[in-house]
Amino acid sequence: MAAATGDASMGKGRLEAFSDGVLAIIITIMVLELKVPHGADLAAITPLMPNFLSYVLSFIYVGIYWNNHHHLLHAARGVSGSVLWANLNLLFWLSLFPVTTGWMGENHFAPLPSAAYGFVLLMAAIAYYILQKTIIHADGSNSMLRRAVGIDWKGKLSPFLYATAIALSFIAHWLAQALYVLVALLWLVPDRRIERVIHPPEA
Repeated sequence: MAAATGDASMGKGRLEAFSDGVLAIIITIMVLELKVPHGADLAAITPLMPNFLSYVLSFIYVGIYWNNHHHLLHAARGVSGSVLWANLNLLFWLSLFPVTTGWMGENHFAPLPSAAYGFVLLMAAIAYYILQKTIIHADGSNSMLRRAVGIDWKGKLSPFLYATAIALSFIAHWLAQALYVLVALLWLVPDRRIERVIHPPEA
């Protein structure tokens, strides 16, 4: 039994290290897409602001996924083959962030690039939900993650807001951007559910 526990722990460690590496590369690619201003005045910076704002928003999203992914694996008892594939599915959609971030910024938040950005956000949210459910299924009926997640209202609300933003991209794209920012702000609020289950407060 001790050997099995050690193997599971090692598997979680390798999975988290691999995922951390991919997320670090995603951030690196995004920042490399930012262009250096050709000038030393505000006029040289102004055309680059859409790219910078797109980068900031995506950086926050990657940070949110990194934080929640860490807590997700911390609550998991082990790693199964299905968990590995679900994790790769999440990383696939996150790896598209640099493309849609750059496309949206280069085109000043135009409708189609904004919708494509929202679609990637939507698919990443669905992939995260699938990973969460896969870990719960792998851990069984006594899953610590199941107890921690509970109702998960933010996880259910986010895809709806993304889908709304995708539609709004073709009507009022600034409203779509506002919804993307809103969802990011919702997830920036500290969520202690998993920590409370793993480390319950002393009576």
